[in-house]
Amino acid sequence: MPGYLVKHERIAIGGAADLTIRSLLDHQQFSDPRDAALRLGISSAAWPMFGLLWPSGRQLAAHMAVRPLRAGERILEIGCGLGLASLVSHRRGADVTASDCHPLAASFLAENLRLNGLPPMAYRHGHWSASGGAALACAPGDPPAVHGRFDLIIGSDLLYERDESASLARFIARHAEPGAQVLIVDPDRGNRAAFTRQMGVLGYGVIQLRLDRAASDGLPAYKGRLLSYRQPATPR
Repeated sequence: MPGYLVKHERIAIGGAADLTIRSLLDHQQFSDPRDAALRLGISSAAWPMFGLLWPSGRQLAAHMAVRPLRAGERILEIGCGLGLASLVSHRRGADVTASDCHPLAASFLAENLRLNGLPPMAYRHGHWSASGGAALACAPGDPPAVHGRFDLIIGSDLLYERDESASLARFIARHAEPGAQVLIVDPDRGNRAAFTRQMGVLGYGVIQLRLDRAASDGLPAYKGRLLSYRQPATPR
C-alpha cells in the first residue's frame, strides 16, 4: 500500500470461527499525505494504533462471539479500529454499526469484510473528542457521522487518556437508547475510575468482570476487565 505496509493473519477467536484480518505490519507505519489525520488531532505516533490488533479487542470479540443475540437489537462499536468485535457480531447476523475517527478505518474494515466473504456492514465516522463532543465527518465525501441511538454500545481500550470534559461518556449517553447496555473492555488503565464516575453522573451503574488469563495457544497473558454499564430504562 502507498506509504505503509500491511500483513494478513488468521485470527483465532474463542467461541467463533477464525477470521482473516489485514492489519498494519507494525506500529512504525504512517501515511497522512493530505493531513486528514492531523486535522483530527491524530499525531504520527498515534496514527498506526487503529490498524493493529490489540489484546483487549480480541477479548471483546470473544465476548461478542458468545453473547446471546436479541431480536431487533442495534449495536454500535465505537473506536473500532480494525473492527474485530464488529466483524464477529456481523457474521452472527447482528445489526451492527462500526465507527472510528481514523481516515483509513473504513477502508480496512471493507477489505476485512471482503477477505472473509461477508456482506457490507454499516460504518460511521465517530469522534467523541470533537468540538462539543460532536461526531463530525473528517471532510466532504467521508463517511457520515454516527447518528441515532443503539441498544448496545461496545468498545475496547478506549480509556487511554484523561478525559476531564467527559466527552466519551457524553458521546455514549447521546447515542444510547433508554436502558441500553454499554460494554467496554479495559486493560486496567488508570482512567477507568474517572470514567466510571462520569458514567455514574449520567445515571449508569457498572458491573465489572475480571478477564485475567494466563498465556496459552501462542497468545500472551492478559489482565483487564469487562465493564458493563447500564442506565435504568425511561418509560416511553
